[in-house]
Amino acid sequence: MDIRQTAADIIASIGGKDNIAKASHCVTRLRFALVDEGKVDQKALEQIDAVKGSFSANGQFQVVIGQGLVDKVYVELTDLAGIEESSKQDVKDEAEKKLNWLQRGVKMLADIFIPILPAIVTAGLLMGINNILAGKGIFYAGKSVVDVHTAWKDFADIINLIANTAFTFLPALIGWSAVKRFGGNPLLGIVLGLMLVHPDLLNAWGYGEAKEVPVWNLFGLTIEKVGYQGQVLPVLFASYALAKLEIFLKKRIPDAFQLLLVAPIALLVTGFLSFIVIGPVTFGLGNAITLFFTTIFDKFAILGGLVYGALYAPLVITGMHHTFLAVDLQLIGDMGGTFLWPIVALSNISQGSAALAMMLVSRDEKVKGLSLTSAISAYLGITEPAMFGVNLRFRYPFISAMIGSATAAVWITLNKVLAPSIGVGGLPAFLSIVPEKWLPFFIGMAVAIVVPFVLTFVIGKARKQ
Repeated sequence: MDIRQTAADIIASIGGKDNIAKASHCVTRLRFALVDEGKVDQKALEQIDAVKGSFSANGQFQVVIGQGLVDKVYVELTDLAGIEESSKQDVKDEAEKKLNWLQRGVKMLADIFIPILPAIVTAGLLMGINNILAGKGIFYAGKSVVDVHTAWKDFADIINLIANTAFTFLPALIGWSAVKRFGGNPLLGIVLGLMLVHPDLLNAWGYGEAKEVPVWNLFGLTIEKVGYQGQVLPVLFASYALAKLEIFLKKRIPDAFQLLLVAPIALLVTGFLSFIVIGPVTFGLGNAITLFFTTIFDKFAILGGLVYGALYAPLVITGMHHTFLAVDLQLIGDMGGTFLWPIVALSNISQGSAALAMMLVSRDEKVKGLSLTSAISAYLGITEPAMFGVNLRFRYPFISAMIGSATAAVWITLNKVLAPSIGVGGLPAFLSIVPEKWLPFFIGMAVAIVVPFVLTFVIGKARKQ
């Protein structure tokens, strides 16, 4: 493969070098902030051998190349286009100028939650391993592995401790990422998050069962000494307040006194605001959000599963799926599990199954190869190659995947399948499902595999794709 020629073909397909405002790359994709996305020749782009797909999200036009090769293509591309190498943040900043208020809000949540996602997913995977060891009835009737093999009990306890750390100190993770996103010192964000789960506070998970809630008496105000374990909104709003206050103080306090005054004042004021106003108000708001989703999925289970199962993949295209990370974490904090994330895992599988069927019906050798590799990727929880490289390109595989995902989602919703954490998507997702709900989830997985595959195969054969 001529890498320089590949780069030249990509530049021509996206409207020429004058259409590139900024360009960067990640592990698998070229990321562009284009002057006019309308100038992109999608058909020509898809004909380039190195290109496995493309899509536009959050103001960025992204071209899927693949790990390793993308680095080489990017070097040649910047040279041919005569542009400086840019960071991902540079491209994000350039792309953000074109976003409306809703897109900016979605992007803000994505910028906050995506950096902490590896810690959350790792915790979910480890909790899945603990589920296997501690879940009753999986391998032995009415007993768990550690009940039968007691030597493994402490091993499972340590795994559980490691897994629970990310969720126990979730406000610290969010505080770090959010304060950084809002322009403040991320270390102060960590302190803020830890402050909200300080051991001197009543644990939020024991709030409902507490016989007596400790309080502070502050100048006539009675403030409950309650922590915010597992909560998302309190630390998000507090982080915004902290970052903006820090920026405000830095502009007005001389450099010689900033070290002594900025951080102490910012943390002190934000701390009081958090416990007096921000915490109580957002805690109630978080409970309202939880009540809203639980009511829909309790009272209208079929409708909830159908809508979320069908629309999750389109939400990925727009980038709005990132907003539901906060909802998942809120549900986990409030009720010990989320019924939304298992549907996400089934959506991954459905996209993979549709792509796999395309391998059998397509006559294009490039599409066949891409379909197989992207299907495997989707089955392991990474759907971008399948969605943008295959399914959206031909449309009917994408619609077939939506139908399969919605059907499977209705089934697991009716059976009240829960995940105590966000884990790895795709086929390994069962590890993050509560063990007593494995059977209905496995049936849902079977539906997500069979329905999209059959629909895509039948339609593809009829269309002689």
